[in-house]
Amino acid sequence: MFVTFEGIDGSGKTTLLQALAKQRQGTKICLTREPGDSMLGKRLRAIVLDAKTQLDARAELFLFLADRAQHVAELVRPALARGEIVFCDRYTDSTLAYQGAARGLDQETLLALNRLASHGLEPDLTFLLDLPVAMAQERMRQRKLEQEGRFDGYDASFHEAVRQGFLDLAKRFASRFSVLDASLPLKDLVSAADTVLSARLGIDD
Repeated sequence: MFVTFEGIDGSGKTTLLQALAKQRQGTKICLTREPGDSMLGKRLRAIVLDAKTQLDARAELFLFLADRAQHVAELVRPALARGEIVFCDRYTDSTLAYQGAARGLDQETLLALNRLASHGLEPDLTFLLDLPVAMAQERMRQRKLEQEGRFDGYDASFHEAVRQGFLDLAKRFASRFSVLDASLPLKDLVSAADTVLSARLGIDD
C-alpha cells in the first residue's frame, strides 16, 4: 500500500507519518519524502528549497518532477514490490497545490506531467492534515521546525492558496483522501489515521 501525507508547512504531516509508523511496529514500512530521498533528490532538494535560489515557476516544477521520477523508480516501486507499506511525506498533490493552485500553472497539465513523472503510480490513501495558515506559521516559530527555505518567504496569501488547493483536491479525489484536523493533539491524530489505515488494509481493530 502506498500512503502519502500532505499539508501546508507546519501542519504536522511529518510528525504524524513518523508516529503512525511507530504505532505499527512490526509492520514493514518504508518512510520516505519528496523532494530528497533518492540520490538525485538529495541534490535537487538543496537547490529547490534554498532561499537563495531564484527559479521560474516552470523550472521549479520540472526540478520537482525530476526528483519524483527518480524517487519512484529508485525507492517507492522497489519497496512496494517487496511488499512493504510506503509512507511518503509529500507527493503529486503537493505539485498540484503549490505549482498549480498557488503558482497558477494549469492543473490538467500538471496532472498529465505527474502521471509521466510518477510512472503512473498513484497513492492508495492520502492523509491531508488541514490547519489554518496562521496556526501553522505560529507552530513553526514555536517548535523551530525545519523550514522549507524559499517557500517560507512567501506571504500568507500564498500559503492560503496552497491550503485551499489541497482542500479542493480532497473533494475532487475524495475516494483516496482522508482529511484530518491538524489542530488535534497528536495522539488523537494518530488514532484517527490508524483507524482509517486499518480500514483500508482490511484489518478489523
